[in-house]
Amino acid sequence: MDVTLHLAQDPEADELLGRSPLAALIGMLLDQQIPMEWAFKGPATIAGRMGVADLDAQEIAAYDPEAFAALLSDKPAVHRYPGSMAQRIQQLCQYLVEHYDGDANAVWADVGDGRELLRRLQELPGFGKQKAQIFLALLGKQLGVTPRGWREAAGDYGAPRSFRSVADITGPESLAKVRAHKQEMKAAAKAAKAAKK
Repeated sequence: MDVTLHLAQDPEADELLGRSPLAALIGMLLDQQIPMEWAFKGPATIAGRMGVADLDAQEIAAYDPEAFAALLSDKPAVHRYPGSMAQRIQQLCQYLVEHYDGDANAVWADVGDGRELLRRLQELPGFGKQKAQIFLALLGKQLGVTPRGWREAAGDYGAPRSFRSVADITGPESLAKVRAHKQEMKAAAKAAKAAKK
């Protein structure tokens, strides 16, 4: 895996995401309740604070939980909820060590089809169906992981040029389109909620 991603909109952070399967998974895990760029810059921030060029699942899994939470809490914090996200990242890394010998790439390396990949992603701690589908779409659209039936397994996120998620962000223009889509979805959900009252 060595591609150029534009999710953090920061060259150094995006370079790490493009070459490190674990960094990409952690960025996806962090992508909730904060801006996308902030979430996907997180893995590079964590690596920098750990003093390493790449993230290692075994090292993170074995890290002292309080020290790891402090590492994420340093200013600027990696996430709005650094303590709980530190715990989630460690759970993810512990799962990868237990099930994939610490190799994040192994989650999708030998996968038979899109449904199996979706199942594997959903088994990861912190990955519900929607997050798993978005990551599956990112793998297919930008990282060259295209097992049979991947678009179908990714649902609406797998559609070409749908601009629904991080899977479609390739630069500032597509980021603006994804943001606009998310705002439309929020407005529609708000309207539907108001209509029920």
